[in-house]
Amino acid sequence: MAKKLSRDEKYALYEASVQNPKSDIGFINREYKKLFGKLPLVLREDFCGTGAMACAWVAQSPKHKAHGIDLDMEPISYGVENHLFKLKDEQQKRMEYILGNVMADYDFKADVVVAFNFSYFLFKERAMLVKYFSKVRKHLKKDGAFFIDLFGGTQARQLLEESAKHKDHTYYWDCDFYNPLTSDVLYHIHFKTHKDGVKHEKVFTYDWRMWDARELQDVLKDAGFRETTIYWEGEDKEGSGNGVFKRAKNVENCESWVTYISALP
Repeated sequence: MAKKLSRDEKYALYEASVQNPKSDIGFINREYKKLFGKLPLVLREDFCGTGAMACAWVAQSPKHKAHGIDLDMEPISYGVENHLFKLKDEQQKRMEYILGNVMADYDFKADVVVAFNFSYFLFKERAMLVKYFSKVRKHLKKDGAFFIDLFGGTQARQLLEESAKHKDHTYYWDCDFYNPLTSDVLYHIHFKTHKDGVKHEKVFTYDWRMWDARELQDVLKDAGFRETTIYWEGEDKEGSGNGVFKRAKNVENCESWVTYISALP
């Protein structure tokens, strides 16, 4: 029987496979500056997990502050040891991990709130998603912006397992279940570690509802946001995503895509 991955191993594999805080922060800084003519300084990272993005945020300058909120102590403990403690003492003071619920009230407001890695998909009922987005809006400053990411495409609801090979491991994204009547989906993440050739099944599991872009724009409007914008990724010469996201209203569907949506209070 294969040895179970340790806490550190599984979160290190996850971050190496699906997270790029530098890219996310660069995108947010560019778009926020276009909107308000200045850089955002205070970040709230909802469903923050390890808080990798929040820790990278405070490292930008002595004026940057961040709050990472998550209900699960396990990823937070990993983040404290592997991200927070790698910051300088002065930077650590500007980063706050909150073991708590994103639906709660907090005594601070942010320039930017993010809910990335499709984490808000856990809200399956429209009324609950409206309630969550409304909470976010109330915790944004006047010149604030809410950013979420979204994925889709013709393969997103198909029962299939996709893989991506990395230097030391292979990452698997497995759609195990999809109900077309409710948009309920069940996804798993598996990893194969190359050093021993072992595939670790169901390291992470997500019981979600698939939301589409138009639905989310409508929900954001009902939550009180006055303006929403969708950013679509461009293509390189081979037809793959080039990492450059631009405002868009009409696009062609493809097998798989990831995009951003911003909303202004």
